[in-house]
Amino acid sequence: MENKKITFRQKNPLTCPVCRHQFYREEMFTGGGRLIADRLTDELRREYKESKKYGKIYPLVYLLNVCPSCLYTSYPKDFENLKDPEIIKLQTSKAARSGAIEKFFGVLDFSNDRNLELGAASYMLAVDCYNSREKYAAPTFKKAVSSLRGAWLFNDLSKEYPEKNYKKISLFFYKKAYEYYLRLLDVLQSGAEPADAAGNMGPDADKNWGYEGILYVSAILTVKFGAREKDVNKKIENFNTSKKYLSRLFGIGKSSKSTPSDLLEKTRILYDKINELLKEWEDAV
Repeated sequence: MENKKITFRQKNPLTCPVCRHQFYREEMFTGGGRLIADRLTDELRREYKESKKYGKIYPLVYLLNVCPSCLYTSYPKDFENLKDPEIIKLQTSKAARSGAIEKFFGVLDFSNDRNLELGAASYMLAVDCYNSREKYAAPTFKKAVSSLRGAWLFNDLSKEYPEKNYKKISLFFYKKAYEYYLRLLDVLQSGAEPADAAGNMGPDADKNWGYEGILYVSAILTVKFGAREKDVNKKIENFNTSKKYLSRLFGIGKSSKSTPSDLLEKTRILYDKINELLKEWEDAV
């Protein structure tokens, strides 16, 4: 069975800066045919085919550091880089984190090897923990991308366990992602948070789509979830904002050879869809 291992533990332990608990981070092995890339979804998520040798693998479940003791969670580059006020906030919110996990999952042990349940829970924890982080850590971006990844994994869980409430949780995180991505556009425009602190802008782990990806993802989420806005005028305003950003993205793409053709094609389809919906709503007003 040794040759079928998907992950390994780092040799040196991590020390949680919030509670001082030590644990060993789990990492994915690379290569060996473990990941067989499949299609790219309209949300820029990379899907993977199930391997006969290794089974179904979800790379996203391994990205976050989660302290098994206090459940403090972050991306590795942010994990130990905490200021004292942040530590105090995260210490005082430990019980709330534990309670939220128990409410949705029952008892989870993050010292175990990651599975889909632990992976989805890690993104729920990340969104909560980045609420306690200051702007130097680019928390708006981290909450946006973590909400979207959480939505994906909870949707995966809903397919595995349709009898549970995971579909509803997935929709909740999609809505949070929509809100955070809209806010993120303002943050990037104003420079309220350092863009270089965002790291890999995702939205998935296989490719950094950068600023262009943020523009596109904010637009696709607007189409999918902004359409549910009850205030028609607010809905039209949000869609016109997305249309403006997509126009900018399409302009960047046409003038830059580095923009992937599949992103340009997805942008064109999305732009047409937004125009179609805007016309329908504007005619009705």
